Amino acid sequence: MKIFVMRKNSIIFYVILFAVALTIVFVNRKEADFVFNNNSELNDLPIYCVDKGEEKICAISFDAAWGNEDTEKLIEILDEYDVKTTFFVVGSWVDKYPESVKALHDAGHEIMNHSDTHPHMTKISADAMKTEIEKCDTKIESITGEKPFLFRPPYGDYNSKVIETLAECGHYTVQWSVDSLDWKDLTADEICTRVTEKIHPGAIVLFHNAAKNTPDALPKILGYMKENNYKVVPVSDIIHKDNYTIDHTGKQILKNNNER
Repeated sequence: MKIFVMRKNSIIFYVILFAVALTIVFVNRKEADFVFNNNSELNDLPIYCVDKGEEKICAISFDAAWGNEDTEKLIEILDEYDVKTTFFVVGSWVDKYPESVKALHDAGHEIMNHSDTHPHMTKISADAMKTEIEKCDTKIESITGEKPFLFRPPYGDYNSKVIETLAECGHYTVQWSVDSLDWKDLTADEICTRVTEKIHPGAIVLFHNAAKNTPDALPKILGYMKENNYKVVPVSDIIHKDNYTIDHTGKQILKNNNER
């Protein structure tokens, strides 16, 4: 009969090997669970765009977080083209420019929530998120008489906790599918090209109210929309309010596709 004797070093080697194997199995299982949970809870995503089939309709939005030098000009341009849009405003911007908030509202544009102090929402607690939302809501409502129900995360930064917390506050979380990149000081022609080449039915377009060349680009973009039979509406007019799901791209889709 043969007797096998394992040296101490060999025992340590096999123990380490076994531990590594268990770790790999555990990590792979966790990754699989993560993918499964993401695919089974797609409404934890924000709304990037909306399924409108072939209907030529899109929404234009502006984020207002810093300067105010172009707000009146934007109102004039939008009025000239008979277009109503959505302005996502930060509470601190409301504090500085309440007259502009009123002017935007009086011109028929909707004023929605972009947080109170423009933090990375994923880096603060749920209670802090609620405080950000409630403070901004209160400031906007005190001027417009209307409480916001749409929210755009600062920096586009979100996770499932942000979506969940905002839903608890009665807000839809809205991103964008067409980014003008106007904040990078692109030329008016570059902004126009980006938007007109990427526009699609159900799109939500992102601009900023204090971007350098947006006022020069906007007439060209709105002219293109008109020539190509696009109807431009505020964000609240394009999204579905209930009975919807959101696919992996962030497209909001009615569960009954026969309804639009």
